[in-house]
Amino acid sequence: MTRRLRRFVAVGGLVTIVHLGLLLVLVRAAGFPVVLAALTSVTAAAVTSYLGHRMVTFAGDPYALVDHRPRAFALAVGPAALVDVAIVTLLTLGVDDPSVMRLLVAQVPALAAASIVRLLTYRRVLFAAVRAEQRQPVDRPELSGDVRVSVVVPVYREPDRIAPNLRRLRESLTGPLGPIEIVAVDDGSGDETPDQARAGGADVVLVQPGNRGKGAAVRRGMLAATGRSVLFTDADLAYPPEQLVELVERLEAGCDVVVGNRRHPDALLRQGPPRIRELGSLVFNLVTHAVLLGHYRDTQCGLKGFRRDVARSIFSRTTIDGFAFDVEVLHIVEKDHLTLLEVPVVLDDDEASTISVLPVALRMVRDVVRVRRRSSAGRYDLDGPLDEALADADRVASDR
Repeated sequence: MTRRLRRFVAVGGLVTIVHLGLLLVLVRAAGFPVVLAALTSVTAAAVTSYLGHRMVTFAGDPYALVDHRPRAFALAVGPAALVDVAIVTLLTLGVDDPSVMRLLVAQVPALAAASIVRLLTYRRVLFAAVRAEQRQPVDRPELSGDVRVSVVVPVYREPDRIAPNLRRLRESLTGPLGPIEIVAVDDGSGDETPDQARAGGADVVLVQPGNRGKGAAVRRGMLAATGRSVLFTDADLAYPPEQLVELVERLEAGCDVVVGNRRHPDALLRQGPPRIRELGSLVFNLVTHAVLLGHYRDTQCGLKGFRRDVARSIFSRTTIDGFAFDVEVLHIVEKDHLTLLEVPVVLDDDEASTISVLPVALRMVRDVVRVRRRSSAGRYDLDGPLDEALADADRVASDR
């Protein structure tokens, strides 16, 4: 049992003792009506829970965002408390002097129902609190450097279309953005893909020694990029490159991170993915609730942009090599309390994808569990204040 789990159990035990003990004392010893005793005991238990988890269990932990905000905490536990009181009152209705056993038996379904309600409301309030925080404007210093925009393109075994796609990428963006830097990262293709990337005009071509995964390729490219804004997109250009312009404009307007969202009401899917992939994506988004605090309808969109200092700070801490790296990135965004904006995208999906859905999905779920464990172990924590970490990251990038 981990230290945090032991603390959680200890605080939970104390809360239960306060709740049941006060209920019994008020009804049996003080003669309070059950409804008044239940309201008093559940309120005392809620206060004990708030203080105990804030000071002992979740001190300094972003997963305790609600436990650090009294209003959000009240919104999360209020409905559960009312359910608890209502059930206890109904089960003891008509009994003038309920026995200890009668009260304890009534509390069993009351606590069960209240726990379910609290879980649902807690997540809902937590989602809203995180997303509201991400929309708060933050004044960051302007970044230095001659390169305005870098685009990282992870690629694997695309010798036939990578060159024309990179040419199209540059032609689409040079007009509205000026000269751009294209960083192509070959994920150990073992064929002519790197040579074709150079022929297509990539400014930097990095070659992985073996096939490690999209996450590893994106990480290497993001750390090598020199643009003031750094974005990544898929090599097949399933997302028409013209829409990268909006991401850059949003970043330059003050956002730390801008991500595409295929499920945004204004998104346009000219050719949607196969239903099995769509279903797998929906299920995976539910799994990510174990790691992510905010409610993201599309964690896996292959179109994301970052300020350069933010990108270097985030990707210097990422560890997931596979497709679940997006979840790890979003988790670090939340831990660092960075601003984030979701924007609708246009998607020209490519049915020629060779991804095997089930094995990839299982590996992604495994990686989500790894992210949660590594986070609990402090693997993603900063050594100091965020502003200092971003300044250090930008100095590293500027010295390249």
